[in-house]
Amino acid sequence: MTSRHILAVAALMTVVGPASAQSDVELPYWASINVDEARMRKGPSPDVPVIWEYRRKDLPVKVVARFETWRKIEDPDGTQGWMAARLLSRVRTAIVTGEIRPMRDAASVSAGVAYRAEPGVVGRITDCKDGWCLFEVKGRKGWIQTDHIWGD
Repeated sequence: MTSRHILAVAALMTVVGPASAQSDVELPYWASINVDEARMRKGPSPDVPVIWEYRRKDLPVKVVARFETWRKIEDPDGTQGWMAARLLSRVRTAIVTGEIRPMRDAASVSAGVAYRAEPGVVGRITDCKDGWCLFEVKGRKGWIQTDHIWGD
């Protein structure tokens, strides 16, 4: 293969790579809203009515279906609708549910409490194992039980 062929293949992978990779992801999968304002619609088109307008960047959502450049999502309240794929990120986030929840120094109920997170707090997830996720909120990290968050 010549260097010109290698460059052509590399250019093609750059153009097709992200779209193919995204459509190869098994449904459902977790995502997050990556803009300050995003609209959920009744169908996969800018011409259909808006169901909900989100004003919370990083809010976790579950992607349950795909249609071209649209994703059908479910929000933490269970509402489902369509959102343009460009408004979503694969960055893993979660929202604290229920009551004030401990964020621990290690993935164990016997570990010390590093921080406490209030219901509705959104944070980033960097690792999950054995019913726990490493949860970061504004630079503060701790392990939180997966049944205390939505988006794991």
